[in-house]
Amino acid sequence: MPSEFELIKRYFTHPARHALLGVGDDAALIKPARGMELAVSTDMLVSGRHFFPDDNAYMLGHKALAVNLSDMAAMGAAPRWVTLSLALPRADPKWLKRFVKGFMDLARKHKVDWIGGDTTRGPLNICVQIVGEVLQGKALRRDAAKPDDDIWVSGFLGDAALALAHLQKRLRLEPKELQICLPALHTPRPRVNLGKKLRGLAHAAIDISDGLLADLGHILERSGVGAAVEFNLLPKSGVMEKHAEQKAARQALLAGGDDYELCFTVPARRRGEVLGLSRQLRLRLTRIGKITRSKGLLLLDENGKRMKIDIKGYDHFG
Repeated sequence: MPSEFELIKRYFTHPARHALLGVGDDAALIKPARGMELAVSTDMLVSGRHFFPDDNAYMLGHKALAVNLSDMAAMGAAPRWVTLSLALPRADPKWLKRFVKGFMDLARKHKVDWIGGDTTRGPLNICVQIVGEVLQGKALRRDAAKPDDDIWVSGFLGDAALALAHLQKRLRLEPKELQICLPALHTPRPRVNLGKKLRGLAHAAIDISDGLLADLGHILERSGVGAAVEFNLLPKSGVMEKHAEQKAARQALLAGGDDYELCFTVPARRRGEVLGLSRQLRLRLTRIGKITRSKGLLLLDENGKRMKIDIKGYDHFG
């Protein structure tokens, strides 16, 4: 069995093109470009809580980085550097090779340097810290939504949670439907390019990791505003449309989590710019409601009547 230092040399040492000093010393050295601020985020994925112990190692490597890239996207930041800490039950070279390939394929796609981390023996646990750059004073935040802003979301909502509901036997999908939904769960697409384009356009933004209701709620709380969301406008895939009447599917759509899409607010007068951005990026962007002066979140049906909200977003301690 390889030693810790052999593991680091074999799997965790990669060229760092944007760092002054990468893996191999007591600490990495990084330097932001002139006029930039640093955006820093950390996410932990725990076996049995965030993923199944037998999940595909390549996909798990991808997802471990993707969820952190999504945080950078929500801030409008360009991801630059990442550290990875792993607790491993055992040093399995085949598993590590696949995991690292999934992680590094996505890192290279977004030009992110892997600059350090840690390894130890223990229950499988993955902790990633990411550092990005954003122009001074231009970061997207949760506390800047304004009354009468449009509320937008990218992509489709709920497919990842639909796949999870099927795997947990809370809902049954046909094999073809499951194959459509599984990529949203295992290999989410962080909307980094969208986040960069929203700087100077969006007032507030957040990535949808714990479900639409919970994450939009964070914007409302931090901004001191409310929202009216039209249920019929929520972007649903064909699979979601088919199952939307089931309670588990509605839970997935509104509060399932693991979407890693962006929710953002933009002044109504700039609606055309968002639609143009959608065409430019070839990415579905859907207006789902508006920010209100009255606090609280209203969910409206097709007749504009208030719908009862009896579900909540993901809570690690709920």
